[in-house]
This record gives sequence, C-alpha cells and structure tokens, in this order.
Amino acid sequence: MGSRSEEFKDLTLLGRKAQPSKKLEAFPNRTPDRYYLVTLETNEFTCLCPITGQPDFATIRVEYVPDQKIVESKSFKLYLWSYRNEGVFHEHVVNRILDDLVKTLDPHWCRVVGIFNIRGGIGITVDAEHTRTPEAREAIKDRIRNG
Repeated sequence: MGSRSEEFKDLTLLGRKAQPSKKLEAFPNRTPDRYYLVTLETNEFTCLCPITGQPDFATIRVEYVPDQKIVESKSFKLYLWSYRNEGVFHEHVVNRILDDLVKTLDPHWCRVVGIFNIRGGIGITVDAEHTRTPEAREAIKDRIRNG
C-alpha cells in the first residue's frame, strides 16, 4: 500500500470549488479481494426533456461491487449535476451513467436505477446493469434485490 499522498494523487475535484463536470474520479480500493456492495443514492437528479426542454427530476441509485477502484463521491455529485441543463431521455441518461461508471471503475458488477418523477401522468423507472464477474453478483445478490 502506497503513501496517502500517492493514493489520492489523481483526485483533483475534492476540496476545490464545485462546478458541474463529466469527470468521474476514483481512488484505490484497499480491499479488492473482498466482494462488497457500495451504494450511492440521491433524489436531487435533474435533466431536461430533449424535446420540450421541461425539467425532469429523479432519484438515482448506483450499486456496485468495486474491484481496484472506488468512485470519489464529490466527483460523482458534480457528474450528476452536469446533466441539469442537458436534454436527454431517461433511458439514455441511466445507461450513460452506467457506461461512465464502468469505464472509470471497471467494477465486478454495477447497477444504475433511475426513478423519474411522474410527468404527464406516467412515471418511468430505468434499471441498467453491468456484470463483469458473475461470482461477485452472486455473493451480494440478496443485498442487491432486498436492499
């Protein structure tokens, strides 16, 4: 295990002025030999309808089993904030969040759920999943589905 300054050298957003950013940052997982579940959740996600420009509000939940990296939560907050003025369909944004997390973390397993507020009488929930290591998913499956 390296020194603390070496371990956090790639974190450029933490402790600095907050601005929306598509940059996700990660730090080393100190227990990569263990399958464990990390859950991030916010009910403050907003984006815009790409056709009408009207705001859409959602709860976004991310669950993942890390391998070598863990997402830094402030960078994740700023990443979600970057969608505030972006026109995007619900299905596309949830899958884009999943793709960006997988690209940054290369986790054993990751799931992103977007529960969008009812608009026009219809609520939309989008659930997207990535599995790299089926054993990791099996190890935490009870927590995943019953959490």
